[in-house]
Amino acid sequence: MEKIVESGLSLIYMFVTVVSVGLLLVQGVKGRPVRWLVVLVVSEGTLSCLVHSSFLKVALATVLCSLVHYIGREEVMLPTLNKAVLITGCDSGLGHDLAKFLDSAGMRVFAGVLDECGPGALELKGAASSKLTVLQLDVTNRRQITQAYEFIRSQMGETGLWGLVNNAGVLGYVCDGEILPIKLYKKYFDVNFIGSVEVTQVFLPLIRQSKGRIISISSMAGEIPLPGFSAYGASKAALTVYSGTIRQELSRWGVKVIVIQPGAFKTNIFGRREQWIDVQEEILSGISQDIMEAYGEEYIRSMQQRLVEMSSTSSPNTGPFLEALKHALLSSRPNPFYYPGDAAWALPLLYRHFPTSLSDKIFSRIFMTGDAKPAQH
Repeated sequence: MEKIVESGLSLIYMFVTVVSVGLLLVQGVKGRPVRWLVVLVVSEGTLSCLVHSSFLKVALATVLCSLVHYIGREEVMLPTLNKAVLITGCDSGLGHDLAKFLDSAGMRVFAGVLDECGPGALELKGAASSKLTVLQLDVTNRRQITQAYEFIRSQMGETGLWGLVNNAGVLGYVCDGEILPIKLYKKYFDVNFIGSVEVTQVFLPLIRQSKGRIISISSMAGEIPLPGFSAYGASKAALTVYSGTIRQELSRWGVKVIVIQPGAFKTNIFGRREQWIDVQEEILSGISQDIMEAYGEEYIRSMQQRLVEMSSTSSPNTGPFLEALKHALLSSRPNPFYYPGDAAWALPLLYRHFPTSLSDKIFSRIFMTGDAKPAQH
C-alpha cells in the first residue's frame, strides 16, 4: 500500500513539474524571458536531491511552481488612451517635468499649480498639448481641492481618474532640528503630509471608479534619519506610512498605491537664497540665549552653505524619475516602491542592513558638511 501511495505521489510530482515547465516554455515562445524556466529547473533538481519524502516533495514542488509563476507572470504596459492623471505641484521641478512628459506620452494631464498665473503655469499652457489642463490647486486649501475635483469629475464622467500623483512638497531650509522654528515643522506637515492626505481623500471616488493608481512622492529622508532633515523627513515618513497603509486597504477595490523615493535631483525644492536668508534671520532673532550659546551664530549662518552644496551636487537629469513614474502609472505590475536616481537605493540599503553606529557616521559625514561647528560640542 505504501509503495502504491509513494508511486502515486511521485507521478503527481512529475506531473506538476512537467506542466510548470511546459507553461514556462509556452510563455518563452511568446517572448517571455526564460530565466524563470532556469530557476524552476534548478530548484526542482535541488529539491529532488535534498528531499526524500514524496509527500513533502509534492507539497514543496507545488508551492515552488506557484511562486515561480506568480513572480514571473507577464508584465504589460497599459495604453494611455482615455487615461487621465492629476499631478500636484507642477509649478516647477519634478512635477513640471512630469506634466510635460506624461502629456507627450499621450495621457490627459491635469496639472495642479500653486499659482496659475505664475511662470511655470504659463509655460505649461504654452508648451503642452490641448490635452493638458492647468488647475489652480493649493493642497492646503480645501476649497481649491474641491473645485479641482468637481472640474475633473465633469471632464472625465464615467471614465474616472486613472492616476493621482501627490507631488507637491516643500523643503526650503536644512538645519539642526533643535533650532528649526516650529512653524516650519507645521508648514512641512501641512504641505507634505496633510495636503496629500486631503487631496487623496477627495479624489479617491474617481480613482476607485477606474481602479487606478495613487502615487506619493516621498523621499529617502522619509525612510532614513538624515542630519538637517528632521522636519522634512518626519513629514515624508508620515506620507510613506500613510501610503503603505492605504495600499493594503484599497487593494480590495483594485486600486494600487505606490511610493516613489527619488534621489537628489536638481529642482527648486530647496527654495531661493532670499528665502534662506529670511529663515536664517528668523532663527537668529527667535532662539533662546541657551541655544545661541550652544550653537553660535557662525554655525547657524553656515547652514546656507550646506544648502548650496546639496543643490550643486544634485543631478539635473530627471529622466530616471520620469521613467519610474511612467512605469508606476502604466505597468500592469507596478512596484510598491521606486528609488529613481543616482544610488537612491544605496542609503536605504545601508540603513537597513548595517549597524546603526556605522550608518550614523556615514550619514553625518555626508550631510553635516562644512567647516563650521557648534560653539559648544
